[in-house]
Amino acid sequence: MPPMPQLNDFYTEGFGWICRHCERQFEREHTADESEAEYKDPEPANRPLAKWTDKTRRFLTCPRCGITEAAELS
Repeated sequence: MPPMPQLNDFYTEGFGWICRHCERQFEREHTADESEAEYKDPEPANRPLAKWTDKTRRFLTCPRCGITEAAELS
């Protein structure tokens, strides 16, 4: 298996590509909600996963913010 490329806008932990920009926003929102967590049921943490723009897997796009980056794996 070829090594994973290093990207500016996305990273992977082995289960999908995560948008760095939306992840920062997600973390800020999640941290702000932690103080209220003891008063309500915790919600599942859904990270902002990117999608491949086509079947050739050359470009990743974040469905949340729309940022796109070339990520050729071949």
